[in-house]
Amino acid sequence: MIAKADFIEGMAKGMAVLESFDTERQRLNATLAAQRAGLTRAAARRHLLTLAHLGYLETDGSYFWLSAKVLRFSGSYLASARLPRLLQPTLNRLAAQTQESFSAVVLDGDDVVIVARSVSMGGGTRVLAYGLHLGARLPAHATSTGRLLLSALPKPALSAWLKGRTLPRLTAQTTTDVKKLRTLIEQAATDDYCVASEEHELGVHALAVPLRNMQGKTVAALNVVASPARLQPEVMQRDLLPLLLDAARELRPLL
Repeated sequence: MIAKADFIEGMAKGMAVLESFDTERQRLNATLAAQRAGLTRAAARRHLLTLAHLGYLETDGSYFWLSAKVLRFSGSYLASARLPRLLQPTLNRLAAQTQESFSAVVLDGDDVVIVARSVSMGGGTRVLAYGLHLGARLPAHATSTGRLLLSALPKPALSAWLKGRTLPRLTAQTTTDVKKLRTLIEQAATDDYCVASEEHELGVHALAVPLRNMQGKTVAALNVVASPARLQPEVMQRDLLPLLLDAARELRPLL
C-alpha cells in the first residue's frame, strides 16, 4: 500500500484517461473521457491535451485516439519481461506439433491479458479468434483462462471479485449469472483445467490449464483455441489436455 504522501494524483488521473481508450471506445472526446475516467470534463480535457502534446494521443481537435507511441510500453515489456520470454519456445513447439493456436495469459482486474502467443503456419485446420494478439484484453468471466485464473484466487478475493458484478453478455452462450459463474470457477479448480465454448466469441472453443511456479502459485494460464471436435471430452483427454499438462510441468521449474 502506497503512502498518501507518495501518491501522485495527477499521474493517476492521466493514466485513467489513457486507459479509457479500448476496443469498445477507440475515439473519445472530453465528455466521454471524463465519464470513463471518473473526472470532470475540464480535467479530462487537460489530460487529453497533455497526452496529445506528449505524442501518446492524436486528435482532430475534437476527438482523440491512441497514437503508435503507446506501443513503446508494450514493446519494452515484451522485450524485457521474463514470463513471455520463458513461455514463447514452448508455445512455438506446441503450435508446430498440433497445428493449433496457443496463448499464455495473466489476470489483470476484470480482464485477462495475452502476454505470449503462437500460431502454427503449417497445414491443418486452425481456429483463430478475433483480436487475440499480444496485449489483447479479454473479459475474465467469459474465457477459459479467466475462470482458471479466478479459481486460483483465495476465496475472500474471489468473493470480492464477484460481489455486485454485472457480467456482460458477449454471445448467446455467455454465462451472465454470478452464481453459475462461481460454480464453473469452482469446477475449474477441481478439474485443474477449464473449457469455454463460444462464450467470448462465436465459433471459438478453448481449453486452458494453470501454469504454476515451484511454490505452487498460479502465475499464468496456458490455453489452446481448437475446433469443437478436438474439444470433445474423449478427444481432448487423449490429445490436447495431456500436451498442455506436460508443458505446464516442464515450465514449472522455470517460473
